[in-house]
Amino acid sequence: MYLYLLLNIASLSIPLAYSFNKKMRFIKHWKIVILSLILISSIFLVWDAIFTKNGVWGFNPDYHLNILLFGMPLEEWLFFFCIPYASVFIHYSLVYFKPKAILPKPLTRVITLCLIVILAVVIYNNVDRDYTFVNYTFLVFALAIGLRYGIVYLQRFYISFLIILIPFFIVNGILTGTGLEEPVVWYNNNENLGIRLLTIPIEDIGYAFTMIFGNIFLIEKFKRASSD
Repeated sequence: MYLYLLLNIASLSIPLAYSFNKKMRFIKHWKIVILSLILISSIFLVWDAIFTKNGVWGFNPDYHLNILLFGMPLEEWLFFFCIPYASVFIHYSLVYFKPKAILPKPLTRVITLCLIVILAVVIYNNVDRDYTFVNYTFLVFALAIGLRYGIVYLQRFYISFLIILIPFFIVNGILTGTGLEEPVVWYNNNENLGIRLLTIPIEDIGYAFTMIFGNIFLIEKFKRASSD
């Protein structure tokens, strides 16, 4: 009954506790981080509500509280704050403790351009699959923004995202049914490519990339604006 809630709490608890680390002091940026989370989550929650209403995905009531807002359980709303916060914390931990972990700018550009081209082809061939089309369109937009205005952020984020994928596969794997009789979140395969990594739709990786990079991009811009 409380599995989705427990996953949110577990994902947030350790990063939040270590945000007060005396060396890193990540918590000092809390206003900027919260503002970024609110702005990015607002976009994704609208998208989420529309997809939930249209049956692109849904939620198993056996695993969440009986509190619904716009058709989505309370835990789904919390997801867009708990998971991005934990992921952003991992990114900035890598920046702080491993400052030299950064890709060369030319390589970052090549990777980004290749991803945009590949995704454009997938989008063109899947205009009738709502999750694939919308998800990858958002991802192309995020990559294009990064390429034009935030290449230095992508240089670090490509590396940190590989680390973020470890807890991502654990949490999202459970949500999509790994180790469970039924998934916490179910997907309509008519609206995605039908390609699963274990139980996770491959589109979820793009979804995570856009959401987390969007937060990092805004945080960096807000930090720069506040220092001017």
